[in-house]
Amino acid sequence: MQAIFYRGYGGPEVLEHGTLPDPEPGPGQVLVALEAASVAPLDWKLRAGMLAAHFTPEFPKIPGRDGTGRVLACGPGVTGFTPGQRVAVMAPPARGAGCYASMIAADAALTVPLPDALAMEEGAALVNSGLSALIACRAAGVTAGQRVLVHSGAGAVGGLLVQLCAHLGAEVSATCHSRNADYVRGLGATRIIAYDRDALTELPPQDVVFDLMGGAVHAASYAVLKRGGHLVWLTAAPFEDRGAEHGVRVTRAMITDDASVVTEVLNLAAQGVLKAQIADRLSLDQAAEAQRRLAAGEISRGRLILLP
Repeated sequence: MQAIFYRGYGGPEVLEHGTLPDPEPGPGQVLVALEAASVAPLDWKLRAGMLAAHFTPEFPKIPGRDGTGRVLACGPGVTGFTPGQRVAVMAPPARGAGCYASMIAADAALTVPLPDALAMEEGAALVNSGLSALIACRAAGVTAGQRVLVHSGAGAVGGLLVQLCAHLGAEVSATCHSRNADYVRGLGATRIIAYDRDALTELPPQDVVFDLMGGAVHAASYAVLKRGGHLVWLTAAPFEDRGAEHGVRVTRAMITDDASVVTEVLNLAAQGVLKAQIADRLSLDQAAEAQRRLAAGEISRGRLILLP
């Protein structure tokens, strides 16, 4: 099979494009011919060794947390999937096998049907980002009529949070660069705080704030929450819990691979509730450039997609 892989930590230059042996599905696995894969921040951070304290990947490591394709074969003990079926897959980050490849032997427990209403690239853009957004939304307990602030509203996770909260009937505000203001309004935000020109203090008191950034943004978020409000964070860093000082709850949304959550995300997208956000489409051999662009902060709207 064709794959992107690396043999040790380093910059984008350590990514190799070459041929690796075709995988065979083991017990509890599904062999999938991949047609699209997303490029997530975890991909380049893992490659750079920034997550070595949390994940020790098998080498050679094929990046790619999520992708979509068609079932080729099922391993022993697998039921519920048939050859040719359209599916979305999740790949644990420590595994050597990822989705920057033409094939993957994926865990059946982390493989879900892809609705016919969604294109392969749409599904790939929704799996990991949608998983994170829906888990965060549930952790916050967002309800109709609440005032909700989503930081980084143009991003892959933030943009889906904007859509989810608007769907639930919340009054959604979002931060983004001024050039993305109209884009984020189109996702469902009624108020935009452009971080290059506006101040958070212009907002009325918020019931919920989703912090996807940390640092100065995290510190400033407490001031816009009402007493008894809820600050929900995902991977924000640096982070300091000052909830007691400000009279608010602080919750970390624990993101773990969950097929039922991804299934719900994909079904919501198939129903038109959620829209996949695709920043750009690149060929598999452009993976190093894709990771470079993402790490350099050049991607502010949605996910980059690789097309194996």
